[in-house]
Amino acid sequence: MRAYERLLKYVKYETASDGVSDTCPSTPEQLDFGRALVEEMQALGIKDANMDENGYVFGTIEANIENWSGPVLGFIAHMDVVRDVPYQDIKARVVENYDGGDIVLHEEKNIVLSPNEYDSLKAYEGCDLVVTDGTTLLGADNKAGIAEILTMAEVLLNNPHIKHGTIKIGFTPDEEIGRGADLFDVKRFGADYAYTVDGGAFGEVEYETFNAATAKITIKGRNIHPGTAKGRMKNASLIAMEFDHLLPSNERPEYTEGYEGFYHLIDLKGTVEQAQITYILRDHDAVKFQEKKDMISQAAEKINQKYGVRTVQTEIVDSYANMAEQIKPHWHLIETAYEAVREVGGTPNSRPVRGGTDGARLSFMGLPCPNLGTGSHNHHSKLEYACVQAMDDCVSTLVKIAEKYGQRS
Repeated sequence: MRAYERLLKYVKYETASDGVSDTCPSTPEQLDFGRALVEEMQALGIKDANMDENGYVFGTIEANIENWSGPVLGFIAHMDVVRDVPYQDIKARVVENYDGGDIVLHEEKNIVLSPNEYDSLKAYEGCDLVVTDGTTLLGADNKAGIAEILTMAEVLLNNPHIKHGTIKIGFTPDEEIGRGADLFDVKRFGADYAYTVDGGAFGEVEYETFNAATAKITIKGRNIHPGTAKGRMKNASLIAMEFDHLLPSNERPEYTEGYEGFYHLIDLKGTVEQAQITYILRDHDAVKFQEKKDMISQAAEKINQKYGVRTVQTEIVDSYANMAEQIKPHWHLIETAYEAVREVGGTPNSRPVRGGTDGARLSFMGLPCPNLGTGSHNHHSKLEYACVQAMDDCVSTLVKIAEKYGQRS
C-alpha cells in the first residue's frame, strides 16, 4: 500500500485533541485511531505493537543484520489534529496529474486552492494531489507522517534484502495541544536517536525550533455605576487593551518570519470587573526569548504603577526550548538525513521551525529528535493538501535512513 492510500484511510478518524480536557489522550477518538494502528502494525508483522494506558502507540521492527549492535533508531508522528479548524466528515480526494492551475475544491462555496496564493503548488505540476472539499482540514498534519512511517515499515518487512538495525515506531496523542511528550516513556521506547516525521515539503530536515512560553495575564478592575464612576471605576477590559498596546506591535506573527520571534495574543475575554489575556511567546534566540518574557513583566509593572498594586498579575510558563542545542552534538542525524534526501533525488533544506514538534521536548528528555518533511502543505487550514509523489519520496527517505543506521554497527 502506498502512503497516500493510508492517508486517505486515516483522515476518516476524527482525532482532534482538546486542550480543555484533563485526560490523556484528551479525546476518545484518538484511542480509536490508536487501536486501529496497532491492528495494522500487527498485520504488517510488528509483533510487539501495542498502545499503553495513555494512548501512546509503540512497536519494533527487529534488526535483520546478524549480530547487529548499532544504535537503535526511532520514527515518531502524532495522531491528533487541531480542533480550531473543522475536522469532522473530511471529504478527501485525489486530483490526478495536476495541471498547475486553480483547483476548485468546492464549486458552490467558491473555495479554490490557487498557486497564485500558495507558491508551493507550483512545484507539483504533473503530480497527484490529495485535497479536501475546502470545508475541513485534511489531517496530513500528522497523519501523512504516520502513513509514511508505516509504509516504510511495510517496505522493510517485505524486503529482507534491505538491511537495517532495530527500529522503534512511536505515535503520540495530543501533540497539537502541547502534550505529546508529556507521558512519552523514552526509556520504554528504547531508541538512541529518533526523527519526528511531522514537517512540510519533502526534503525538509529541521533541527531548530522556537523557545516557547505561554503568558497568562489576569486584570482586576472595579465596577462602579457608570453614573457615579468618575475617578473610581477601573475597567478591566480597557486595561487589557492598554496592556496589549505596551507590547511591540511589529512583533506579531503576521509581521514576522524566519528567525524573528513574536508575541501572539491567542485569547482575550473580560468584563469591567475582570479580564484575562493569554499570549504565546516565541523566539529562536534564548536572549531575545528572555527579553520577551521580561517585556510582559515590565508591562504589568507599568499598569500596576498607574492603576494600583496587583491590578495585573502575570503567570509565564515555559513550553519547550530550541532543540538545536540538543541536536548539534549529534550532527550525524542531520548529515544522514541530508544524504538520504539526495539519494532519493531531492534537495535537503533546513529552516528554523516556526513552531514546535514533539521532538523539541523529546530532545531535552534524552532522545535527540530532528524533524522531517511529509510532502504536505497548508497545515491547520481548510486548504491543506499533500502530494502523492512527494509522500512516496518521504517513504524512500525513511527507508534510506534506516539502511544507513544499519551500517553504523
